[in-house]
Amino acid sequence: MKARWVLSTFNYHFSSFLQSSFVRNRCQSLRNLSVYTRNVGIAVNYVETSRLLSLCGRGGHLGVGSSLHACIIKHSEHFNLSNQINIRNVLVVWNSLIFMYSNCGELSYAVKVFDEMPIKDAISWNSMISGYLKVEEFEMGFGFFKKMHSSGNFRFDPATLTAILSACDKADLLSVIKLIHCLVLLNGYEREIPVANSLITSYFKCGCHISGRRVFDEVSQSNVITWTAVISGLAQRQFYEESFNIFLKMRSGSVEPNSLTYSSLLLACSGLRALKEGRQVHGLVLKSGFQSDLCIESALMDIYSKCNSMEDACRIFEAAEVLDEVSMTVILVGLAQNGFEEEAVQLFVKMVKSIEIDPNMVSAILGVFGIETSLALGQQIHSLVIKKNFEVNAFVSNGLINMYSKCGNLEESVKVFHQMVHRNSVSWNSMIVALARHGHGFEALKLYEKMQLEGVEPTDVTFLSLLHACSHIGSVEKGMEFLYSMTNVHGITPRVEHYACVVDLLGRAGCLNEAKRFIEGLHVDPGVLVWQALLGACSIHGDSIIGRYAADHLLLAAPESPAPYVLMANIYSSEGRWEERAKIIKKMKKMKVKKETGMSWIELEKKVHSFVVGDRIHPQSETIYHVLGELIALMSDEGYVPDERFLHYDLDQDCKEIC
Repeated sequence: MKARWVLSTFNYHFSSFLQSSFVRNRCQSLRNLSVYTRNVGIAVNYVETSRLLSLCGRGGHLGVGSSLHACIIKHSEHFNLSNQINIRNVLVVWNSLIFMYSNCGELSYAVKVFDEMPIKDAISWNSMISGYLKVEEFEMGFGFFKKMHSSGNFRFDPATLTAILSACDKADLLSVIKLIHCLVLLNGYEREIPVANSLITSYFKCGCHISGRRVFDEVSQSNVITWTAVISGLAQRQFYEESFNIFLKMRSGSVEPNSLTYSSLLLACSGLRALKEGRQVHGLVLKSGFQSDLCIESALMDIYSKCNSMEDACRIFEAAEVLDEVSMTVILVGLAQNGFEEEAVQLFVKMVKSIEIDPNMVSAILGVFGIETSLALGQQIHSLVIKKNFEVNAFVSNGLINMYSKCGNLEESVKVFHQMVHRNSVSWNSMIVALARHGHGFEALKLYEKMQLEGVEPTDVTFLSLLHACSHIGSVEKGMEFLYSMTNVHGITPRVEHYACVVDLLGRAGCLNEAKRFIEGLHVDPGVLVWQALLGACSIHGDSIIGRYAADHLLLAAPESPAPYVLMANIYSSEGRWEERAKIIKKMKKMKVKKETGMSWIELEKKVHSFVVGDRIHPQSETIYHVLGELIALMSDEGYVPDERFLHYDLDQDCKEIC
């Protein structure tokens, strides 16, 4: 697919993004506020005052909100809580003041307003509790909850419980959720749907999906929020199939899904790489009229990108009336991960010129860099990162480590790593990978020791990099220790990639029989990677017996792969068994399997030059071959003799001769 046409629609999207109704509405609201503050003395409207204060709180307009507070103080005769005639209306205004200050982050002012109120209701207390919990001031938030409960004048209500539960979104707050759950049951609130929905959401966010499912199963009446909470919770916890099954159960009932339900379901489809099911959900979205929802559009682009259907992803991108930062990041990642690196770079350049770039976009574009990408471009992006002060973002710094490593500049990777203030497990993994990739195996192992001293928990990627490092330094014993530690100490189940690394480790060390026995002892299907690792090791050591065994299994796992033919041909060549080699090449031709062309890259003066074997296309090819001839002559004079075990013969030329 040619994705360049995507770029032609981008200017339209950027203009629509900058002139969205959201921006226009906010400006209009501010104009209304300024008019109101000038005319508040003419006619007091408690509902309008409360609404404007709430608007200031949601928008973070502290200055305008404070001006409204000043007007209220100035016209205190209308906003006096001692006035029994309008006490309910006045109380709503004072509660809105608390809400405004809390949402604007000025909790000290909110407390002053609260303390000055001679009369309070449950909403007043709930606003203070919610305000402190939102900014993770748990001690103060729970302190207000205790005061409310012990005062005897106020009884917490469902809104109080949902306010507390909404703040419990981390695993270390699971005990708080269980405590609130007990209060729910003791006070008979288990039938309150909002409370049940909050319990389900909080349990899933804290990683306790079993309790979340149990609450869901016990709910007597469920609405769309209830169903969506469990579908979303399961999908976010990577229980994709279970999430999909819950949706099917929902569809069989009377509750209609909303846009959040569909976006959560699309997340499950993305996790399963289920293109067929994703298309079916897309059909339901179109039928329900949610296709213009920003979250839905981003989720659709995400699933199509992950299922290698970039044409569909770009079609949704082109049809979108409004784009946000998430959708732009999703399409960038999709282009980068599906081989459209050049289009991704062009798109990013347009974004830099048109909108405000955020760290997620930079992190996405750093993912396109590889051995054939310009280091100069990566350095320009690094300059942008410094200019925007994005280096404090761990994801951006991790991307820089990988970018410099893949572009061959390990020194810069190390520098970025050491300059990071806050490192996560990805940061350590990226640096270990970088060291292993450049052949610094011992340094990679030392860095892992530092990682352990820092108390950072390793992941499956960490052990993949460590096994890779052990393979290149030939440390079989250390590698097997890591495999044992991975499963028995850290409880991480190895993937096929880990087993392939172990086979490569044993094979490079010449332990081919041990590698064969290791594969035979696996409780999972070895797959292509494992057999390819064994065959590659046999090619290095010229073992045609085990090599034939590995090649046969590799052909069964991947009949169209050229690797078994190429590697076996080279094994026979190294042993001087030309007749067997000829048979392999003939069979390869008969099966219409083509050898992948090997390529080399080098960057000079901000331009990447690529070469294949026998290349004569490059404009400076004559000069290049002349210099190579001189180098080979100098090497021969120094006594260099090529090791024929590693001499790969030109199979393409042999295939032409057989024909």
